[in-house]
Amino acid sequence: MLSGSMKDPAYRNGTWGPAYLVQGGSSDMGVLRLEPGQSMPNHLHRHCDESFVVLEGTCTLWIDATERHTMTVDEVFRCVPGEMHFLVNDGDVPFRCVFIKSPASPGDTVTVPWVPGEPVPVPPDAA
Repeated sequence: MLSGSMKDPAYRNGTWGPAYLVQGGSSDMGVLRLEPGQSMPNHLHRHCDESFVVLEGTCTLWIDATERHTMTVDEVFRCVPGEMHFLVNDGDVPFRCVFIKSPASPGDTVTVPWVPGEPVPVPPDAA
């Protein structure tokens, strides 16, 4: 058995960003926190799904730089392998969600630079 706690997670950027809670085996699980105006870089995963369960606040989720979704409390979203996703807290309160990557695939994240308003990027190996 593996266990973790959301009580005081080790966020990547101090008080915000992703924080892994349980890693390994069939999945990786963590929590993501974004203050208003903060974002997670546009990225994709080659081999794993990434799912999000919204705990608090709202966030905009961009899929493949073309589809815009508003993430709200109690909603669940899943991005499949190869699907670019960009999250931005364009609200006025902190956003927090649980994320689950399955299967666990260390090193599977591919950053694809993009922000809303820019042309749709071509992911590496897709050209």
